[in-house]
Amino acid sequence: MKHVWILNHYAQEPSGAGGTRHFSLARHLMSYGWKASVVAASVELNTGRQRLLDGEQKRLEDCSGVRFCWIRTPQYKGNGIGRIINMLTFAFRSLLSKYTRELEKPDAIIGSSVHPFTAVAGAILSRRFKVPFVFEVRDLWPQTLVDLGRLSDKSIITRFLRLLEKWLYQRADRIIVLLPNAGDYITPFGITQDKIVWIPNGVELEGNPEPEKPVESALFTLMYFGAHGQANGLSNVLKAMAELQKKSYTKHIRLRLIGDGPIKPALLQQAKELGLNNVEFESPVPKKQIPALASEADAFVFNLIDTPVFKFGISSNKLFDYLAGARPIIFSCLSSNNPIEDAQAGITVPPDNPELLAEAIVTLAEMSSDDRATMGHAGRVYVEQHYSFDVLAARLAAMLDDVIIKH
Repeated sequence: MKHVWILNHYAQEPSGAGGTRHFSLARHLMSYGWKASVVAASVELNTGRQRLLDGEQKRLEDCSGVRFCWIRTPQYKGNGIGRIINMLTFAFRSLLSKYTRELEKPDAIIGSSVHPFTAVAGAILSRRFKVPFVFEVRDLWPQTLVDLGRLSDKSIITRFLRLLEKWLYQRADRIIVLLPNAGDYITPFGITQDKIVWIPNGVELEGNPEPEKPVESALFTLMYFGAHGQANGLSNVLKAMAELQKKSYTKHIRLRLIGDGPIKPALLQQAKELGLNNVEFESPVPKKQIPALASEADAFVFNLIDTPVFKFGISSNKLFDYLAGARPIIFSCLSSNNPIEDAQAGITVPPDNPELLAEAIVTLAEMSSDDRATMGHAGRVYVEQHYSFDVLAARLAAMLDDVIIKH
């Protein structure tokens, strides 16, 4: 069986909270002749939890049949210098053989962003082992940071990151993109389209059957689970709930916000200032608990801010979990792809418009349970056909087989 190393700084084991893309892909790759080892940092992204014990520098761990190699990195808070040190520490230590020497020699190496330093480490390791290097682009750095206002387009840091980005594109034997139109961003760097492969995020459907219709209740439960970050724009959702709170006929609508992230304290403060009594904030749950959690909803809300980077598309983990949950979805986002519209699984409204979002929530709440069930089922069928991790792993295995032959 061929062996691929997947370097992903923020990879998540199935017992944790957050996306488990590489765990799921690795698990299904075994059906297609590939074994994967996931090399990841010991500090969990969303919670800051240190997975390793005091004095432990690394750990090999079997997670439901997938081998994880945890490399010790320092804990940090926020998005300041501590996080940058954490990034650089992981990239540097992953190059040291003492951290990975117990892994079998790879036949290919995938270096996955978010940040590019992990991918650089993957490129260097591929040269050391004389195997193909696959660059997986999960976020378009630095463009995403520029569009979110965190970096100036002309700053020295941005220019450095663009040079690094271009080098990675040129060095890679293949480029995996999660955004369907990311090729429009990458080809101007002089990269041919045939080098780019689209493998989006997906959902684990094994052991995750389509849930039954919600039990009839006097309450209508709208649910959001996932990151509470800048791009998620959850302030817009709170403003929509404030609009609903003003109306006597919407007192039965409540919102459950489940998850964590850097702006959660600000959201809690905003909810307090708005006097919201129709919103509940809850802690994140492990990925394996998501199906049971999703079954408690009557509908989901997916919200992103309006920013230019989404013209290349989106591939959000939570969106596919929502579709698998067989409930209608409000899609408050302006992107070049719209899975909810494609699946006919909900309502689309423009971003940053709490009044229209509130109207969409009322529309779903007033809809018959049978009509909501029809929408939800359409979403479930769509995600089974297009975004099952088994389907995506087959695509990944075919690409790896091809790149080995041509390397």
